[in-house]
Amino acid sequence: MAPERAAADDVSAGGPGNGPGSASGAAARGFAQRVVRGRPEDPRWARPALLALLAVTAALYLWDLSASKYANQFYSAAVQAGSVSWKAFFFGSSDAANAITVDKPPASLWPMELSVRLFGLNSWAVLVPEALMGVAAVGVLYAAVRRRFGAAAGLLSAGSLALTPVAALMFRFNNPDAMLCLLMVCAVACVLRALEAGRTKWLVLAGVCFGLGFLTKTLQAWLILPALAVVYACCAPVRVRRRLGQLLLAGLALVVSGGWWVAIVELLPASARPYVGGSQTNSFLELTFGYNGLGRIDGNERGSVGGGHRAGGPGGGWGQTGITRLFSSDMGGQISWLLPAALILLVVAVGMLWRARRAVDAEQAAQRTEFLVWGGALLMTFTIFSFMSGIFHQYYNIALAPYIAALVGMGSVLLWRRGGRPARSVLAVVAGVTAVWSYVLLGRSPQWLPWLRWAVLVLGLLAALGLLLTAWTGARDGARPAADGEHADGDPADGDPADGDAAGGAGAGAVGPDGRVPGRARQRAGVVAGVAAGLGVATALAGPLAYTLDTVDTPKGGSIITAGPAVQGGGNFPGGGRGRMLWKGGNRIALPGGAGGRSKGSKGNKGGQGFPGGGQTGGFPGFPGGPGGAAGHGGRMRGTAGMGGLLNGASVSAQAERLVERNADRYTWAAAAVGSQNAASYQLATQKPVMAIGGFNGSDPSPTLAQFQRYVAQGKIHYFIVGERGLFRGAPGGEGKQAGGPGMPGGGRAEQGPATQISAWVEKTFKKVTAGGATFYDLTRRKA
Repeated sequence: MAPERAAADDVSAGGPGNGPGSASGAAARGFAQRVVRGRPEDPRWARPALLALLAVTAALYLWDLSASKYANQFYSAAVQAGSVSWKAFFFGSSDAANAITVDKPPASLWPMELSVRLFGLNSWAVLVPEALMGVAAVGVLYAAVRRRFGAAAGLLSAGSLALTPVAALMFRFNNPDAMLCLLMVCAVACVLRALEAGRTKWLVLAGVCFGLGFLTKTLQAWLILPALAVVYACCAPVRVRRRLGQLLLAGLALVVSGGWWVAIVELLPASARPYVGGSQTNSFLELTFGYNGLGRIDGNERGSVGGGHRAGGPGGGWGQTGITRLFSSDMGGQISWLLPAALILLVVAVGMLWRARRAVDAEQAAQRTEFLVWGGALLMTFTIFSFMSGIFHQYYNIALAPYIAALVGMGSVLLWRRGGRPARSVLAVVAGVTAVWSYVLLGRSPQWLPWLRWAVLVLGLLAALGLLLTAWTGARDGARPAADGEHADGDPADGDPADGDAAGGAGAGAVGPDGRVPGRARQRAGVVAGVAAGLGVATALAGPLAYTLDTVDTPKGGSIITAGPAVQGGGNFPGGGRGRMLWKGGNRIALPGGAGGRSKGSKGNKGGQGFPGGGQTGGFPGFPGGPGGAAGHGGRMRGTAGMGGLLNGASVSAQAERLVERNADRYTWAAAAVGSQNAASYQLATQKPVMAIGGFNGSDPSPTLAQFQRYVAQGKIHYFIVGERGLFRGAPGGEGKQAGGPGMPGGGRAEQGPATQISAWVEKTFKKVTAGGATFYDLTRRKA
């Protein structure tokens, strides 16, 4: 008996080599091999390539992450609060004393708050969870695409997502959009698994993802829900009756996973919880269907700082609406690099696979269904974003990134394997269109890497020409398109990327008289096609890569951020060229167009339109204005920012920090300030609770003047923070004046809100104190 066989028999018989330790060791080795090698059906290069992509993505998203400090201080202050108070953790309160919540549900804060509890309050602890969500989203997208279209398609999709500028922006930032993007990728992946065999558990898991998405950013999580439900109802491989029952179970999972927190908040008495920030009636349901819901669609946003169709014109203060909105100067460089390619590939792929019937070609029918899922998600989101009249920021476009990336990867690989003149011609068109559009986008920043746009254009058109030549030359030499269920080289269309077609067999089929493909002709065509395809991918991703590297290299902070360099014709909030009419607290106010400032983040290029102001006198109702053009589009936002701290917090001096910290533990709130960003700056500097009067916009009716006076009488608040530019007035709809520097003109007299009343009472009643250039009122010292 051979020694190997003897050893094997010894193990199988329970000999000395078959103990528990050796079994666990073998299991560990098997797991390690699966991690490194991947699935047996994958080519050997697939798993190392995936691990390399994930490592590069992690390095990209983690690089110099602390340069952005606390990023959006509005959410970072809530993270600080939740790290020291479990009640603030649960409700998403802006401060540990639980005066008011942020204007979103709290799920996106929870990972950051747990991280801060473990590692202490610092920018890394706040932002690393967001970066890891980005790496996870890239990995999940790869897995979802790979199952049906192979490793090559999965890698192309995952790489496209990782290099999307707005994705790199938000996976390095602490807004809720990072978590929402990950949950939506997981939801689509679960729906695709459910569609494979009509499995109920995967559809229920998708419902859970949508429920958690609701607890992240309310109704935005449900934008793609109708499209996915319709596709499953029409295409699932089970009886219609069972499909409907599964959808009902998934809906139940959605309601439970997303509704439990809402039920608690709505059923608790108002005195037992913080005020619901962003609402006007202290109701989360009102916030969900108003300010954060239908108000974003029709622009009727009570308590909003601006925007809406009422401003006179489509999109109001939030940009022109319409089918070209996401291709505009403000939006195009964030998301639209591969958007034309994704739309072309979606239409062509669905048309190509439409004739497939499940009984005839199950594989093609399944591929068609996946295109319908990803395409439906893209079209639903694209349409709503293009025509919504309410608040709309550039970074919202991260929601589109995984859908675009998936369609580009799936469609490109599908057509590559199909081969033949039609498929290669479409790929040539895609390469050419992408190159031209990249040239246009890069041309919007003419002083930034001017050579890049010409290189992308020339090389991209060469790639398109190469693909076109291989298609027509192969046809002239007698090549035929692949039959259904077959690649152009005769291999079965089983979705296996290891069959050799990805290297060039797809379009090389010059067929001789004897039915064989001449070796040299096939090799020549394969080499040309492979080089052209590689060049096309490189040029398509060159622009997004450059934007992403610029984004990673530029610290980001404040409420409104963008990826990439400054662009001509772009505008920061709200401004932008000509004057606009915005709405605040139900009152119309005029805004001058912002002047284009210098953007530090764009290597000294001329910024796009900056913040409104531009030296105009007067003030935005409720907020002191700053000079316009302080930061160009994509530039750095520092100090007190435009609109008196609405968009970014104040710079807290050491003297002001020491003043607020003085005897802070004797008070429930060390200080109070109008607007969440202003309060957040001092709270993060001192790690003491600071009350945000009026919530984010300063327009929420919390606290009322009577409540604030009662808190002061009870000795719960020490200081009222005025800041460097004077006292806030008129939130909402005040008299449009403030005692500070230049700003935006007010909109005339209107009904005064609680923030205005509180500010006036404090100024009249208490003594003023200054520290480090900032002004405070000591609420324990009344005027004589």
